[in-house]
Amino acid sequence: MRLLLADDEKELTNAISAILKHNNYTVDTVYDGRSALDWALTGNYDGILLDLMMPEMNGLDVLAVLRSKGIDTPVIILSAKSEVEDRITGLDAGADDYLPKPFAMGELLARVRAMTRRKADFKPNTLTVGDLSFNRETYELSCGETSIRLAGKEYQMLEMLMSNPNRLVSVEQFMEKVWGYDSETESSVVWVYISNLRKKLASLGTYVEIKATRNAGYYLDDTRGSEQ
Repeated sequence: MRLLLADDEKELTNAISAILKHNNYTVDTVYDGRSALDWALTGNYDGILLDLMMPEMNGLDVLAVLRSKGIDTPVIILSAKSEVEDRITGLDAGADDYLPKPFAMGELLARVRAMTRRKADFKPNTLTVGDLSFNRETYELSCGETSIRLAGKEYQMLEMLMSNPNRLVSVEQFMEKVWGYDSETESSVVWVYISNLRKKLASLGTYVEIKATRNAGYYLDDTRGSEQ
């Protein structure tokens, strides 16, 4: 899951970002409204955490522009403005949720999970391809009675593959979704992570394999089905 976090309180923002990343989210952080709008307009996010009072452009204006342009990415407003009227204004402007500051990180994580579950392209918590299943809440990858727990970028890459079975996921898509637009990481790192995932699939004894199409990308293939 990829999130955009926009808040001008840098210390708080960096702390929230660290906790979200620890919970296997990919997070892009910006500190002003104009940057928030520019990044959000890509539409390449599963959710947006948006402060209201930011320099350059306030959060409500950012939200208004996004909705006017048809960007329906779920948005949680994070704001020190906690009056009922403020919450009503934010929700009426197109926000999916409103969380007043200060808040407990456990509650924010729960609201992020709820927000992403409400997406129009909702995927179930358990993804299944062939004899392989992946629980997106516990990060457990299972085949029969055997399971292993994935974390970080391996989790995100396998989620992309299992959400699009038999469809190619390009190196560029992996880099954009997992490492981010502004990453200076070499694209060869994708092969390294794919190699590690292949070893873990082999250790589970699954019939599902990660296959490659030269110069195009990777996809999951249920080899048992291919043999039938």
